[in-house]
Amino acid sequence: MLRFDIITIFPDMFGPILNESIIKRAQEKKKVSIHVHDLRDYTDDKKHRKVDDRPFGGGPGMVLMAQPLFDAVKAIKGRRKVKVIYTSPAGKPFSQIYAKNLTKAQNLIIICGHYEGIDERVREHLVDEEISVGDYVLTGGELPAMIIVDAVTRLIPGVLGKEESLVHESFEDNLLEGPQYTRPADFRGKKVPDVLLSGNHQAIEIWRNSKSRALTKKVRPDLKQGKGV
Repeated sequence: MLRFDIITIFPDMFGPILNESIIKRAQEKKKVSIHVHDLRDYTDDKKHRKVDDRPFGGGPGMVLMAQPLFDAVKAIKGRRKVKVIYTSPAGKPFSQIYAKNLTKAQNLIIICGHYEGIDERVREHLVDEEISVGDYVLTGGELPAMIIVDAVTRLIPGVLGKEESLVHESFEDNLLEGPQYTRPADFRGKKVPDVLLSGNHQAIEIWRNSKSRALTKKVRPDLKQGKGV
């Protein structure tokens, strides 16, 4: 079972995500274990529960302090072997391949960045990998942490009802998923392509692959496409 430990200063943000849909069922099936930790519980400043301070050298904003993060990781980690991830705009781009690689881990600690970032000593001595979910800046690392948990969890065997659905998803073989249709076959004169109604599975697979390739070429030409059918 893969265990996630998320360190954040806004733990209440995670409830609506972790207690719904696939992630909730994955926890009930004991496929994953997800624990959210309030960084303020680990600060030495028990009176004010302070976890941030002004940066040396001046500048705007605040920086998350080293002490609470070091102590939080130490307490959460215990004797377990863990991979510590820091969500950061400066991190490696998160991808489907990256998510698959993370499913091989047993214990993941995710540090949610905030303000102007974290004390550099945390990055140098605690963090194993920095991950970015896109070329934009968010208020904090909580949303990226949720994305990582969701993307990794659904790839764990037994989490989804039909494993076949993973094979045809976007970014598998660097292809975007093509168009999908459902009933009725004729909606106000707009008809489903005949091939999807033919029952010829080989023809359907070829059609879907061609549509995926056309869409990928149009929308994401930067993706290197895999082999054809």
